[in-house]
Amino acid sequence: MSNVITLAVPGISCGECRLVIGGAVAAVTGVSAAQVDLEARTVGIAYRASAALPRIVTAIEESGYQISGFEVANQPMRRAS
Repeated sequence: MSNVITLAVPGISCGECRLVIGGAVAAVTGVSAAQVDLEARTVGIAYRASAALPRIVTAIEESGYQISGFEVANQPMRRAS
């Protein structure tokens, strides 16, 4: 069973961002799907093990992007101030 999370990444602005973030997230063990939405500036991720989530966040941040919030099942859980 997969967990699904949507991460708000305000620094997403172009196709290269999509490639960098998508590649970094896809390389994380346990990620089954990742979709970068340029317009919404979000990354939707399906992952199998909850232990993968910290690695997903680290992969995005090490790629040079910051996460400003996230949603689980379309419910906002955290927003940057």
